Amino acid sequence: LLASSAASDVYKRQIYMSTFQKISKDLKNRLDKKRYTHTLSVADTAACMAMRFDEDPYRAYLAGLLHDNAKCIEDKKKLALCGKYKLEINTAEQKNPDLLHAKLGSFLAKERYQVEDPEILSSILYHTTGKPAMTTLEQIIYIADYIEINRKKLPGMEVTRKLAFTDLDACMLHILESTLAFLEKKGAAIDQITMETYTYYKERVQHDNEAQKGDTHDE
Repeated sequence: LLASSAASDVYKRQIYMSTFQKISKDLKNRLDKKRYTHTLSVADTAACMAMRFDEDPYRAYLAGLLHDNAKCIEDKKKLALCGKYKLEINTAEQKNPDLLHAKLGSFLAKERYQVEDPEILSSILYHTTGKPAMTTLEQIIYIADYIEINRKKLPGMEVTRKLAFTDLDACMLHILESTLAFLEKKGAAIDQITMETYTYYKERVQHDNEAQKGDTHDE
């Protein structure tokens, strides 16, 4: 059984590595140099986080690799493709079509890159806005996109990177607070789902903190 399991793991690794190589080659032609470098770094970061939180690092790497596959498509073309494939466009996305790269990227991950895993597809879909009650893999991709080593060192990044490997919910809240403050200062449109995500994680972290205080008092 051990030998069989080991052989299965080797086969799985070979399949994933072959897939990664093919996708990487295609993305190198579709993304600009900066975005391609970012993409590889997100994939690496996501795989490391997955190992820390007992998720499959291969699935995390694949989701990270594909999270921005539609990023470098021109905004007019993003709108046209979403119309062609009947992908819903909300008010915030209409004002800022760049936001569509997640929605379109999730669609293309399935149609162009034959990804059938629904959690990988949802991780790509929600990597910019987040959503309430995200799975561990979804959180990993959202966070890895924010903290990867090539990202501009934003205020509080040291704290964010530490939380990324200790407390995913607290890390989500920290990123969302920073993101909303930045968008409000910039006067940019804020997607409703981002506000819902912020509210969810604010309440969740508060609940967890209160529960921990209660446990301390019981002792």
